[in-house]
Amino acid sequence: MKLRANAWIGGTLLAAMALLAVTSFFWTPFNPLRVQPRLRLHPPSADFLLGTDEFGRDVLSRIMAGAATSLLVAATTVLVALALGVVVGLVSGYVRGWVDRLLMVVNDALLAFPGILLALGVMAVLGANKWGIVFALGLAYAPTAARVVRGTVLSLREKEYVEASRVIGNSGLRTLIVHVLPNCVAPLVVLATSMFGWVILSESALSFLGLGVPPPAPTWGNMLSSGRPYIESAAWLGIAPGACIACALLGVNLVGDALRDWFDPRMERS
Repeated sequence: MKLRANAWIGGTLLAAMALLAVTSFFWTPFNPLRVQPRLRLHPPSADFLLGTDEFGRDVLSRIMAGAATSLLVAATTVLVALALGVVVGLVSGYVRGWVDRLLMVVNDALLAFPGILLALGVMAVLGANKWGIVFALGLAYAPTAARVVRGTVLSLREKEYVEASRVIGNSGLRTLIVHVLPNCVAPLVVLATSMFGWVILSESALSFLGLGVPPPAPTWGNMLSSGRPYIESAAWLGIAPGACIACALLGVNLVGDALRDWFDPRMERS
């Protein structure tokens, strides 16, 4: 199947974001944490391509460093959410009975809360830090992954090859890992791309509300928050991180749409 245009565009946007993040580990035009009061709110120029912020820090350098933080938090959160959701979904869908009912009651209770609201409650307890965000958002989005995996397992557990695995004496754990889990990969990959975008947006929202990665460490969300008071006098402080968030979300959504078409040709448009 040929790759569609949305796959190329989305992949290019994500590759650009990833390149910014990786490059920031080795090089940035200026120290993203260096305060230079004499250069505060300097507009974009040849010396500072995206201008400086209210403390004289180079915005481009902070965008690059923020990309590393935001994308690392998003990727780690998706892995945590998928790990929790896969375990719950596999056990619930395969074992059934009272175990399924108990797990789904807890899962549905978590799904009843909006993800960002649940994350806000967890962050209020854990405090603002990088790993607190990972745990809070991972817990918030794990129920969605559990539902997807459970639905897939319910459709697979009665298949002939799963029955054959049980008949020849394989344990339930081996049957799950060898025969059931591999068939859950396709929907999980599509879900992971969507979830990556949700997490970037949620992390930015938490940082914007002051419950994200604490300053002076840059993230796109807290850069957007700190630039809010200067939106009229220094618009570049909000435009730069806002554009990065928008490009990352667009790239993720385009790649997710392409993956959906790839795994399910019936969804492909003519």
